[in-house]
Amino acid sequence: MASSDVQTVGGAADTAKVAFAALLAVAGFVAYFMLSAQGAVAQWGGLIAGLVLGVVVFFTAHTGRVFWGFLRDAKREMSKVVWPARRESMQMTLYVFGFVFIMALFLWLTDKTLEWLLYDLVLGWRK
Repeated sequence: MASSDVQTVGGAADTAKVAFAALLAVAGFVAYFMLSAQGAVAQWGGLIAGLVLGVVVFFTAHTGRVFWGFLRDAKREMSKVVWPARRESMQMTLYVFGFVFIMALFLWLTDKTLEWLLYDLVLGWRK
């Protein structure tokens, strides 16, 4: 039998925290529209407060901490990438454009050849 590693996510409290974070974010959007009579400062304040509180609550949950770890690992991996030089990027871009142009020309010629074969030779329809 093959054994599989099963990761358990936090329990009901963690799920409640994530749900509460989502609820706070939605409350921020609702506040934005409900506070339209109080002016733009109140609207944006309600929206930003709801979103910031939702993010804070989300990152206190187990799911948020795992996501934060993922972001740190992704940043670390991105720093290991060897990015191409400008000259190499330009060359590869030109190769791609050249290939696309050649393929477009080939497909256009194929289309016109088949059109000529079918409509002019086989069916005898002249344009």
